[in-house]
Amino acid sequence: MKLVRFGDKGVERPGAIDADGNIRDLSGHVADISGAALLPDALRRLAGLDLATLPLVPGPVRLGACVGGVGKFVCVGMNYADHAAETGAPIPAEPILFAKWTSAIAGPDDDVPIPRDSRKTDWEVELGVVIGQGGVAIDPAHALDHVAGYCVVNDLSEREWQLERGGSWDKGKGCDGFGPLGPWLVTRDEIADPQALRLWLEVDGVRRQDGSTATMIFDVRTLVSYCSRFMSLQPGDVISTGTPPGVGLGLKPPVYLRPGQTIRLGIDGLGQQTQRTIAAS
Repeated sequence: MKLVRFGDKGVERPGAIDADGNIRDLSGHVADISGAALLPDALRRLAGLDLATLPLVPGPVRLGACVGGVGKFVCVGMNYADHAAETGAPIPAEPILFAKWTSAIAGPDDDVPIPRDSRKTDWEVELGVVIGQGGVAIDPAHALDHVAGYCVVNDLSEREWQLERGGSWDKGKGCDGFGPLGPWLVTRDEIADPQALRLWLEVDGVRRQDGSTATMIFDVRTLVSYCSRFMSLQPGDVISTGTPPGVGLGLKPPVYLRPGQTIRLGIDGLGQQTQRTIAAS
């Protein structure tokens, strides 16, 4: 299934993409694509619906973040060997974890505000993992059983604030609009191998990132298990799994985003995002 949330910000409704690519309204069956609706039994019930019988949502319509009510937005740093090399960072011995504030979450095609006084706002296409069945100290052998599905994430980052202003990375990662999710949540059964997905990103039509999840240092199974050692994972939590090379920081000389640009990014089987950069009010 491809699950979506559609409508104006703050009042999104749940939906699913039918065989013809249209949105069907799931409001009669689930309150939101969040929390308990992402548990295995709930997803099985949704999968059993005949989408053709559900109300058709006329377009065009705004898509919100594909997951609602996210409790934790956990990110993984330097998880691609070639990305670590381009930034001059060593290969980590263990996953590097940091957080994005949930107020950073945005729809896949919402405008991206460049924060006031920002000089180094950067892009990062990433595979997002959405937790279904929660747990603590999850065995790696069963970690994928805890995944509800996958989505595209743009882990936008202000590099000066992340790397040059002291403290943790978090202050450069969690600005409003710095976490677009979607366009849809693709349930785990539709992705045969999360380590065999091509991901890419363009800025103003110039291809900047073109990689594969096959080059992750720590795979999805490992990351879900590892994160669960330090926190309880709960339905609707999102893990953003790192980015391949081609970020602005790694270019020579570095290149950063400015208002008035267009970002396009996508992952095989998970759809595409398109964002316009604007000056934050």
